[in-house]
Amino acid sequence: MSRLIEYQSRKAARILDSTRELVLDHGVRKVTVTEIARQAGVGKGTVYLYWPTKEDLILGLFARDLLTFLDEAIACVIADPATVLPRRFGPLLIRTGLKLPLARRLYRSEADLLRLFTQQDGYGELLARTTPNAMCEAGMPILHRHHLIRRDRPLHDLTYMVHAVTTGFLTAIADPAGAPPGPTDPDVILADTLAQLLDPPDAPAAPAIAAAAAETVAVMREIREAVLELIDRSQTPGSDA
Repeated sequence: MSRLIEYQSRKAARILDSTRELVLDHGVRKVTVTEIARQAGVGKGTVYLYWPTKEDLILGLFARDLLTFLDEAIACVIADPATVLPRRFGPLLIRTGLKLPLARRLYRSEADLLRLFTQQDGYGELLARTTPNAMCEAGMPILHRHHLIRRDRPLHDLTYMVHAVTTGFLTAIADPAGAPPGPTDPDVILADTLAQLLDPPDAPAAPAIAAAAAETVAVMREIREAVLELIDRSQTPGSDA
């Protein structure tokens, strides 16, 4: 049975959909449970049957976006192991994360959302592990171990490069108004930048790529399980019955 209660309850699904719309329209602080219930067409008490507080509901909603982000990234690497190479993995993670409206707000560091995540036990750590930037950095030891990135500099230097580059691109793509005009496809520029910085002198062998892809998927699945556990915690006990 799915651990996502919206698959067992149409009312829960409507509540989540209504919360998403209201948060995107008005922000976290201004949304109330009364408004959520009214838009979902349920009583206020029904919301609490599934989530103990408004904060739990909103955090559970954002965690679902993180779950979607991870599922899409995992599927891409499984379908084509070469996706794990930096020039492909970096653009994939940034684009996948930013196309999710709620996640996009997190990555743009909106104060109310970040405060909500950091105030709840476990959520701040989860957010820190699931940004595109953090996911790229988590894969660096795997790529280094399998000789899929250059090895003429220490791993911490290479990881710093990735952090600096992906942070800059993430900011520019999330807020294009603040970036210089010109690029027709930022993904291509990011891919080329990562290739220039990290590609090894010799083309990597297919077995090494396959091994690194399998390890990367394992790491993402571990994080996915942590997301599911927090979704479980956000729901009212017994609400999936």
